[in-house]
Amino acid sequence: MLLPIALIAIVLAAALLFLGSRSRRGGLSPEDMSERIGRYATREEMLSVSGDTGGPNRIARGLEEMTKGGTAAERAASLLARADAKLTVGEYLLLRLAAAAGGFLLGFLFLAGGSIVLAVLVGIVVAFIGNLLPQISFSMKAKKRQKKFLDQLGDTISLMANSLRAGYSLLQTLEMVSREAPDPIGTEFGRVVREVGLGVGNEEAMQNLLRRVPSGDLDLLVTAINIQREVGGNLAQILAIIGQTIRERVRIKGEIAVLTAQQAISGYVISALPVVTGLGIFLMNPSYMMGMFAFPWVCMPIGAGIMIVIGFFVMKKITAIEV
Repeated sequence: MLLPIALIAIVLAAALLFLGSRSRRGGLSPEDMSERIGRYATREEMLSVSGDTGGPNRIARGLEEMTKGGTAAERAASLLARADAKLTVGEYLLLRLAAAAGGFLLGFLFLAGGSIVLAVLVGIVVAFIGNLLPQISFSMKAKKRQKKFLDQLGDTISLMANSLRAGYSLLQTLEMVSREAPDPIGTEFGRVVREVGLGVGNEEAMQNLLRRVPSGDLDLLVTAINIQREVGGNLAQILAIIGQTIRERVRIKGEIAVLTAQQAISGYVISALPVVTGLGIFLMNPSYMMGMFAFPWVCMPIGAGIMIVIGFFVMKKITAIEV
């Protein structure tokens, strides 16, 4: 019974992965192109149209239609936009389903020789973890991209101030930043310029930028630009002051990261130590460790894993100092 189930699961997982990575042949239809341009002009989850000549496959499109308008779809779209992932919401959901199917297969086969109930339970747990892996991966990419954006923001604001002093308009300044600045800040300001070119107001385009890159520093810049449009004033001087403030904040954050580096590394080491020790004992004496995965002793490693995760996040919270 177990071998046919395993083969079917392997085939389904491979099919989902293949369908999730394959794009439909040919270009977009006019209706698809209009919908995509409209989404790009008004919502933060729209991908850049440059270089995107394929469309989502039929299954991914169906998943996107099923979840359209829901909270999960909005969160997924926001995550993909912040990570600059060239995926639609449907393809992202399909990827998570494929990861869950593969995780269930691995967990089930790991204990296939023992109790089938325990094997199914372990498969469900591993499937849950596999379902979270794409989200964790894109979240890490989004955080890394956001940090890189904020590191470039201070110098970029100084560049904008100098450009305004030279007589450029705000839109011309944003276009120059999109050409001259490196990724990701050049890419994000380029999206703002394209949105304005498609008919979106400057204020709405800047708010879309803030939703893609949520940050207090960027919020300060957007607020200053919006206020200046309403009441006037010397925008170049305002941006120069904001740029100096942001650079000072980045410097202080760097000093704090250096001072808390030991505690942060200790959190990783302490959290990984019991896992590595358990794997070492399993490699030396598998039968001894497998006794812990039999009911009711299986509650021990599950509880230990939960406590390790909680302790890790508590230590991360302690070393996270806001500036």
